[in-house]
Amino acid sequence: MEPALITDPALLGVLEELKAREPIFHHPELGTTRADFERMMVQDFWEVGASGRCYAREYVLTELEKRYAGEYKDVWEATDFHCRKLAEDVYLLTYTLLQGPRKTRRSTIWQRTPAGWRIVFHQGTIVQDS
Repeated sequence: MEPALITDPALLGVLEELKAREPIFHHPELGTTRADFERMMVQDFWEVGASGRCYAREYVLTELEKRYAGEYKDVWEATDFHCRKLAEDVYLLTYTLLQGPRKTRRSTIWQRTPAGWRIVFHQGTIVQDS
């Protein structure tokens, strides 16, 4: 039933670069301030959370500020990465994320810019194991 997702060998370098940035906003080495997160996103970024709710860029930035205002520890494991080129300098990265007992499938649309990688869109979907 599930597709066989195989990254084009020509995209393996991009895959490795993007894997190092996922899950988004969970890599303190990439930044923990509002300014850091603003630089990671395009101006019209938005996301669909695992709840199915849509979140605007401003809301996400405010929540990230709260998250990193104090001690923050997150335990997670990301697997099953796949990268697909959508357009010139635009890529879709998909993967599975385990956070304790919670399993989600994630997708992020990334854009390579002269200033570095920018997040265009993100979605998380809870996996209902049957």
